[in-house]
Amino acid sequence: MTTASPASRRARTSASRRRLWLGVRRAVTVEYRLAFALAAVAGLLTLAVAMYPMQVPLSVLMLPLLLGSLMLGPRALPWFVVFVMVMLTVAVANQDKIDWRVAVSTVVLFLMGFVVLVTSFQRSSLGVAGARGESMLVDLRDRILTQARIPDLPDNWSVQSALYSAGGTPFAGDFVVASRPLSSTRLEVTVVDVSGKGEDAGTRALLLSGAFGGLIGAMRPEKFLPAANDYLFLQDWDEGFATAVHISLDLVTGAFEVRTAGHPPAVHRQAGSGRWQVLRSEGPILGLIEDADFSSVTGRLGPGDAVLLYTDGMVEEPRRDIDLGIDRMLGEMESLLRGTWDDAANRLAVSLGTRDDDRAIVVVHRRW
Repeated sequence: MTTASPASRRARTSASRRRLWLGVRRAVTVEYRLAFALAAVAGLLTLAVAMYPMQVPLSVLMLPLLLGSLMLGPRALPWFVVFVMVMLTVAVANQDKIDWRVAVSTVVLFLMGFVVLVTSFQRSSLGVAGARGESMLVDLRDRILTQARIPDLPDNWSVQSALYSAGGTPFAGDFVVASRPLSSTRLEVTVVDVSGKGEDAGTRALLLSGAFGGLIGAMRPEKFLPAANDYLFLQDWDEGFATAVHISLDLVTGAFEVRTAGHPPAVHRQAGSGRWQVLRSEGPILGLIEDADFSSVTGRLGPGDAVLLYTDGMVEEPRRDIDLGIDRMLGEMESLLRGTWDDAANRLAVSLGTRDDDRAIVVVHRRW
């Protein structure tokens, strides 16, 4: 085995530092060039307001301020806001007549500048501009949610998922993670419900979906929920518990194992009898009990059979026992799924789920 010499390690470290410094300097240079360009625009608009007060209104100075709030980072934005406010003061001082309209416009513009300034201080913890920060968050969400995509399956299998948040936004407290481990005939799917609702639970769900996505493909089926439980304990969140249901399915034989962690039970439909069976397994909520045990329910999916995994938003209603909600869901699914399984997950989520709670559902169907 070849070991790098101290001199070569120092050279690589020095080269990495130089590349990092060049990248930071390039980003800072671009940001300040943009700030100078916007400042020049603000100066020209101030000159236009001063020379043609009747034709050019004071409100035109809000254009560079708006662009700056979207494009400048927290280092340059406060100074740019101060500059625009100075330009506004110069423009007001050159007005021929300051009536109540000009006075009100000036006050409103200063208030808008103050709002942008406060917002820039709030963004300083992120370190990027507003538009870039939002795009980074959206990119992070999209990259993590790709783990919910069902991997390629044999033609005789169909797995569909649907996810809806209480607030109608893409950030929800429920999420789905699916994986098909390499050199394996198994499909691993878990449906998780994070404590809280909608956007309040969205950030925790993003973090957990990334972590669970790494665990589910790397651990044996019986080890996944214990590992997820340990991960939640390490976070030490004040409101950090979650419920989950996990299925490990053999795509060749149809044999499956289902485990739950404080979650509504999965249900199994046998095509021969047309009846739904509730798969009741036991396990505590994730993040509450250390070294918890999670029992499993086993079975087999034959041709035409199906298994549904879902969150409590599909069956829970105020002042009603959850078992009654499960019975209602099973009764209505017979009519909703009669004749076709196409787009089954979306149809069930829209028809059965409550709009006051996040809801997720996964439909695993073995075709004839």
